[in-house]
Amino acid sequence: MRFQTERWLPRLFKLGLALVLCAGAWQCRNGWPVSANLMELVPQAAADATRQLAEARIQEPLSRQLIALVAAPAGADSAAPARLLAERWTRSGLFSSVQVELNVDVAALRAQLLAGRLAMLPAADREQLASDPATYAQRRARELSDPFSSSGLLPVDQDWLGLTRRAEQALRPGGAVQYDMGTGTLQAEHGGKRWVLVRAETRSDAFDTGSPQGIAQQIDQDRLALNASGAELLVAGGPLYAAAGRAQAVAESSWIGSGAMIGIILVLLLTLRRVRALLAFVPVAVGLLTGAVACVAVFGSIHVLTLVIGASLIGVAVDFPMHWLGKSYGMPDWQAWPALRRVLPGLTISLAASLVGYIALAFTPFPALTQTAVFSAAGLLGAYACTVCQLPAWMSNGWQPRPWPPLLRFAQAALLARERLAARRAVLGLGALILGAATVAGISRLVIQDDLRQWLSLPAPLLQQARQIGEITGFMPTSQFFLVRAPDTDELLRRQALVAQKLDPLVKRGDLAAYNSLSQLVSPAADQRALGQRLAALAEQPDVWKPITDLGIPFDALRVELQAMATLPVVTIDGALQGPQAERWRTQWLGVHNGEAAGMITLLGLRNTAVLEGIAQGLPGVDLVDRSGELNRMFAATRIEAAELKLLSYAVAAALLLLTLGRAATWRILAVPLAATACALAALGFLGQPLTLFSLFGLLLVSAIGVDYAIFMYERVAGAAASLVGILLGAATTLLSFGLLAISHTPAIANFGLAVALGVGFSLLWAPWLRPPVAA
Repeated sequence: MRFQTERWLPRLFKLGLALVLCAGAWQCRNGWPVSANLMELVPQAAADATRQLAEARIQEPLSRQLIALVAAPAGADSAAPARLLAERWTRSGLFSSVQVELNVDVAALRAQLLAGRLAMLPAADREQLASDPATYAQRRARELSDPFSSSGLLPVDQDWLGLTRRAEQALRPGGAVQYDMGTGTLQAEHGGKRWVLVRAETRSDAFDTGSPQGIAQQIDQDRLALNASGAELLVAGGPLYAAAGRAQAVAESSWIGSGAMIGIILVLLLTLRRVRALLAFVPVAVGLLTGAVACVAVFGSIHVLTLVIGASLIGVAVDFPMHWLGKSYGMPDWQAWPALRRVLPGLTISLAASLVGYIALAFTPFPALTQTAVFSAAGLLGAYACTVCQLPAWMSNGWQPRPWPPLLRFAQAALLARERLAARRAVLGLGALILGAATVAGISRLVIQDDLRQWLSLPAPLLQQARQIGEITGFMPTSQFFLVRAPDTDELLRRQALVAQKLDPLVKRGDLAAYNSLSQLVSPAADQRALGQRLAALAEQPDVWKPITDLGIPFDALRVELQAMATLPVVTIDGALQGPQAERWRTQWLGVHNGEAAGMITLLGLRNTAVLEGIAQGLPGVDLVDRSGELNRMFAATRIEAAELKLLSYAVAAALLLLTLGRAATWRILAVPLAATACALAALGFLGQPLTLFSLFGLLLVSAIGVDYAIFMYERVAGAAASLVGILLGAATTLLSFGLLAISHTPAIANFGLAVALGVGFSLLWAPWLRPPVAA
């Protein structure tokens, strides 16, 4: 017999599904709204516009820049393969700029050095000229009389004091990369080879949909072409990392989803032995669709990492039809609508308990967890609606599953063995004691680990090339930097100079390879004027310059040069950043915002972040920005918050069970997920797996799944054996999906999958021990 409401349910479901499809089609009107930008999954920094600008500058190289080193075969033109690579990149149309040769306007550079010889003079030279000009004069005399001393860009008669030469030396890039006059390229000697530097900027962002893959393919072709001529190529850059991450995520989501689907098809065909039973997949498809549409509606796009984890939703969403169809093992007269009525209370309570677990994640500050929570919650609602409203209509009219008898016999034998074991109190007590001790021992071995690197799994060849480029060039950028702010530009440069004084000892000790500070490029305007006036005054003291005049240089020439210093125009930060010599400092200047000047000090080759502690202490307006460290600390805080949410979800589930099934059922049902969670934690400890935010997230889901299994074993609709069969089918499909996640190459996903797989396994082990209370 079919109720009137059951005739309307399929129509309502189809109407709702049509609306979801229309919403999905509209969301895809400009292409697939799928993102691979890892930064979208991490919490954003506090709303500080200057800091956000600084972080955007730091991340810019990750999104668009590529660095390549090309080595020619022995005896060949060192720059020819690099020029070939630059030509291929230019022709590809993938890059907005490609640079292999430095087209330096020497005349303009000379003019800039001459005009800014006071502003760009290193701090030590400025100090010596101001306080001890005689010593400076002696040193300059030694330079002039040394035939092996290198000369500068300007002839000596235009720079008797050697100020432009000193400024030019200070502006040269450090490390192993040097300008080669013969080829006009930047080169580095390493391992007996000369490596030529090629820099490029991509037209599209690294996180655009198709661009990174196109760049990766282009570089593969370039490598083949260069290798054919005996040349070697090393390339590193954010677009390549994005391409590798996207390819891995797409591949894993494809084979995890495909593997789970094939496994579940086999389970359905083997245990229900009807082709129509495959319609149980429809709730899964509906769940994935509604989850994706909900994510895009809330966040504007869906991340590939959410898709990978969401693919495992297959194993959870299919539980609804599994419990319903599994009742055929205990109901010889199984009919679609009547069977649904009997399991509907259990399905609904199970859905509510699962939603509690998922929704709790939405309150964590991590967008990654929030997005997954929205995807999973919406997906489960869609799967539930399809199971309850549409599936019975497709499987009515006398259709019945054909249960596989060996599975029912296995369930009956398992329950019988459990009854026999339960009757032996002594053995049961000893087993419980051993299990409790093992659980405590396992949990005590757990190591807590919160690290952003768990989100990444880059191919070894890419990491090796990046490491080689760092070793050859001597430059390995770090994510940590100092943000310096001041009321005006002069004070900004002075504050940067104070930070630089604290960084210099780190460089000498080898803890830091180098750093870039605007104070290395230009001095404060007031200091420029003061030094100019001081040198002009020294024009009246010929004795100070006697070491130079003793070489035969007329003092009148020196006097003219010294007097000209007072009339030199002041060089501002913007003025100093013009020209090719200032390229390495160009991104350091953040400008003036709301009456506050701001700039960065970036670090290269940092070996230990701990050495930076205390450097900003006592310096006004100076902040150390360590985004990766902040995220790791936030991981730890969120892990604690997730644990608190887990306890809250248990409380909500307890209240729900208390209202629907009563007090006796509540503690019995909750005992299953609690025991499964404890055993899963112990197993992680024995397996040497760390407890991370992601494994805790997985165990949060286990609480919902464990409650699900316990409810069906408690209700025992169609008998305990039939309920156990339904749980076995549900656990098999869940383990197929989450078990496959455990072998993902991304540590975070693998950790999550392993935790859920262990939790589901232990839930399956403990749920059959649940029995309803004996009636009085």
